[in-house]
Amino acid sequence: MNGGHDLGGMHGLGPIDPEPNEPVFHAEWERRVFALVRAAGALGRWNADMSRFARERQHPADYLRHSYYENWLAGLVKLLVETGLVTADELAAGKSAGPADEALRRRVLRPADVPTNLARGHPATSPAEMPPRFEPGERVRAVNRHPHGHTREPRYVRGHVGVVHEHHGSHVYPDLHIAGVEVGRHLYTVRFEARELWGESANGNSAVYVDLWEDYLEPA
Repeated sequence: MNGGHDLGGMHGLGPIDPEPNEPVFHAEWERRVFALVRAAGALGRWNADMSRFARERQHPADYLRHSYYENWLAGLVKLLVETGLVTADELAAGKSAGPADEALRRRVLRPADVPTNLARGHPATSPAEMPPRFEPGERVRAVNRHPHGHTREPRYVRGHVGVVHEHHGSHVYPDLHIAGVEVGRHLYTVRFEARELWGESANGNSAVYVDLWEDYLEPA
């Protein structure tokens, strides 16, 4: 979808200004939000792409005014309510209205299990049914489309031509993963010249590398 999260190349938002030696968490509450998201995800009611899409589905004004972990929290709250794990009344009260389901109790991520859970991760590789359509050095065009659901194809590359830099094998296709369908699609890194994306006023010595699934690409 086209939302507040998809900002590449837009004017008026200021320069990218990375914080030197930025800490993983700026405050204790950010650490707790990260832990809550991991613990809730362990219940198995949603996957990583559903979690991303929940953050993206905020009103654009809310997405932009929120900090990074505030967006994480907003997405988590949305998923908790949509899956019936928490009600709006319980959120307002700050406490549960009744005992937790026993099946959920058995899936609780306890503090002692966090290091193992994080180290295990969630591999995103998944076999594709077909061989790759493209190879490094080939010119491709990012398909110009505007889906209403989740996609990892940035709006600013759509319709533009780049060159395949690398093929990464096949990975879970996020556009279907939000519906719980886990299928593999080939994933590529594509190099786009800055002037191809933003015209003659862009720096002629700059380029952007974007990871794109095969369904986002067509021969140029």
